[in-house]
Amino acid sequence: MHEETKKGKSRRAIKSIIGAASGNLVEWFDFYIYAVFVAYFRDALIPSDLDAGAKSIYVWGIFAASFFTRPLGSWLFGYIGDKYGRKKSMIMSIILMSFSSFLFALLPTYESVGVMAPLLLLVVRLLQGLSVGGEYGAVATYMSEVALKGRKGFFSSFQYVTLSGGHLLASLMGVIMISFMSAQQLYDGGWRIPFAIGGVVALLSLFLRSHLHETSSVASRDSKDSGNIISLIRKHTRAFFTVIGFTSAGSLSFYTITVYSRTYISQGLDTQAVGLVTTACLFVFMIVQPIFGALGDRWGNRKSMIYFSIFTALLIYPVMGIGMKTYGDNPYIIFVLLSIMMITLSFYTAIGGIVKAEMFPKEVRVLGVGVSYAIGNAIFGGTAPAMALKFKDINQENLFFIYVIVMLVICLFVSMTMPKEPQHLHDEEH
Repeated sequence: MHEETKKGKSRRAIKSIIGAASGNLVEWFDFYIYAVFVAYFRDALIPSDLDAGAKSIYVWGIFAASFFTRPLGSWLFGYIGDKYGRKKSMIMSIILMSFSSFLFALLPTYESVGVMAPLLLLVVRLLQGLSVGGEYGAVATYMSEVALKGRKGFFSSFQYVTLSGGHLLASLMGVIMISFMSAQQLYDGGWRIPFAIGGVVALLSLFLRSHLHETSSVASRDSKDSGNIISLIRKHTRAFFTVIGFTSAGSLSFYTITVYSRTYISQGLDTQAVGLVTTACLFVFMIVQPIFGALGDRWGNRKSMIYFSIFTALLIYPVMGIGMKTYGDNPYIIFVLLSIMMITLSFYTAIGGIVKAEMFPKEVRVLGVGVSYAIGNAIFGGTAPAMALKFKDINQENLFFIYVIVMLVICLFVSMTMPKEPQHLHDEEH
């Protein structure tokens, strides 16, 4: 009987992980196709009298701006997740992402509506940021709560399997469309297709999410602290700022390695080679997540955070600042170097959700995970491509990597202050 119960729990956990992860994959696919197709819709939506550099800074500035609605999304959906249930929060965030993706596919061009085009681009992108801001906290919390004791790192790592899977599918979509459509066709409106596909698939993922079981309890939802941002900050101040501290470096590293790298390596490779290399590296990144999640279960998440800070700080300058520049025209060496960086990043990403969820009690967990993550991500993660381009603009591109190293050193000290044993989550029943 005990064995059957154990098997039943395992099956339910796997089913729940798949349901939550499917929507997570779609959310991040919709979010990342912006980065993959930015070169094609840039000219259609931005004033034609700007030079190429100014256009790039503007569209990456909008990419950064979308991160500043994430804290608002995290607060809104975090309140819903803690007060009314994780399931409702995840369903509502996927509906918003579907809606905003369809709007993106229908954006009018600068030629047809003038200055309204870049303004509408900003508005729609802010809606996507709002949705993703709500998605992260709810999914990280839900996956950590349904995961089996002793394997929480392994199960929770599938948040980044699907997050990187969404990025991988967006990159693969770019490779496929570049292969089957001419550059002119993509400039003329082909860039709209992936956004429309993302909107449709988001609606399909609603079916799986609607069948998830709820992990929050009536007692936690009825608590006077449930979904209360003031109570969160007042009663869990140290946990809140600790998560902001290590998220800042984690997000900065993540967007430097997975997003800015596309622009960085395009200096030596053509568009198709960039797409193939980054897609292959994202596949490596995706498949190693469960391995690093299981390692986190074995040696502890605090130790994983320390390893991430040290290895990434030691490698990012010689690998990206020197190696990728020296061998910039060799796609095979670039693949190896970028894969190395994505593997070191996995020390953080595989256990990122669970290590945040462990910091907060269940009545404010979605809010705590989402808002603290979104703040660190907005200030340091979303600004990474724009900051890197600014350094490049003044011919000091490698100084950007020094900036990343400084943040990683801060992350190391923050990680060392984390408790060796989790304060919450692991002894709860869901």
